Amino acid sequence: MRLAIGALRPCALPSSKSVVFTLSAAAAATTHPVRQSTRLSIANSWDHLKHSSLNSTTTRSAKLSKKWMEYQGSSDWEGLLDPLDDNLRSEILRYGGFVDSAYRSFDFDPASPSYATCRFSKNSLLDQAGFGGSGYRLTKNLRATCGVEMPRWIQRVPRWMSTRSSWIGYVAVCHDKDEIARLGRRDVVIAYRGTATCLEWVENLRATLTCLPQDVALQGCEPMVESGFLSLYTSRTTTCPSLQHMIREEIARVIRSYGDEPLSFTITGHSLGAALATLTAYDIASTFDRAPLVTVISFGGPRVGNQSFRCQLEKSGTKILRIVNSDDLITKVPGFVIDNKEVADKRAVQVAGLPSWLQKSMVDRAWAYAEVGKELRLSSKESPYLDKGNVATCHDLKTYLHLVNCFVSSTCPFRATAKVLRAQRRKKGHV
Repeated sequence: MRLAIGALRPCALPSSKSVVFTLSAAAAATTHPVRQSTRLSIANSWDHLKHSSLNSTTTRSAKLSKKWMEYQGSSDWEGLLDPLDDNLRSEILRYGGFVDSAYRSFDFDPASPSYATCRFSKNSLLDQAGFGGSGYRLTKNLRATCGVEMPRWIQRVPRWMSTRSSWIGYVAVCHDKDEIARLGRRDVVIAYRGTATCLEWVENLRATLTCLPQDVALQGCEPMVESGFLSLYTSRTTTCPSLQHMIREEIARVIRSYGDEPLSFTITGHSLGAALATLTAYDIASTFDRAPLVTVISFGGPRVGNQSFRCQLEKSGTKILRIVNSDDLITKVPGFVIDNKEVADKRAVQVAGLPSWLQKSMVDRAWAYAEVGKELRLSSKESPYLDKGNVATCHDLKTYLHLVNCFVSSTCPFRATAKVLRAQRRKKGHV
């Protein structure tokens, strides 16, 4: 089932073209309809994005190519988030399109013989998923394996309940000369979908922190991450290598092939995929010497690791931009967030709003998490097109793309309010 969010006319920007997003409910059991008056039927949102929000002028493309490292976060997106820079907005939406392609390509049907696999061939995936003309070529399909096994006494459960390994996303390399020139470098994208299978949901519930294995952790530190996410990243079967192994193998090949060129790794994902994107970035930065700039663009991601994990990400030069809907419950779990970012001593950790004895208990029980990277905070409540009380809608990827497309600044969080704000300024005597 797909629900249309609606046609949105920017009132704060010069372009009068509308952008349409469809709301995917494939991963959610219940999704309330948005306002009937705004419902539209469209087949593909990427064409609208490509011709309106993206690449609107040659000048903007030239600016992107010259300052691509800034847009990839080399300066932590200083001055680009509030107000949201139009080039950065376009890039966020473009990477969101890669994640949307991962969702569109996944077989969600439990009755299908190809359940939990990719529905399309590697050569045709981007075209069939509605992302044709992106200038990227798929080079690697990725699978994730759950470390949780069903007990023997319930081995007769349906296959959709016991599927351990499933298609989770892909690696795509920019190959089009014009797109490489526009971007200013050859970009490599790793895109992950969100939670889909029964055992992936079980892994999500394994929310206590666990130490990273020695081949991932940097020497002399104690980074810890959510147990279930690490399990999905490192687990394997006799017939399926781990996601970690696939990533390392493909990244090594890409660096051998294109290491002499200006190169970037952009890892993007939604929900569970956002958590795996963060783990992947950490792994690449800690595994490969002199790796190119590694950037994460995540949508609706849960918390991933502790303060030491965050510190090591920062030391490695990894750049993370978290797109967060303040009304999305998933971005508020798991665990408790460390309040003081400057704390280095575990005994001095402060957990927001809790008495000291409970703070110590949370740290001892490995429930003290830390947010990572920079945050672009949005809100479903600001959009007149969304059902405010629907938890599933608040977390949906299309909702995130809709909010990014319409966000202006913290003082004008939704473009539809821009005219009202200008009118108020005029009344007060401002320009």
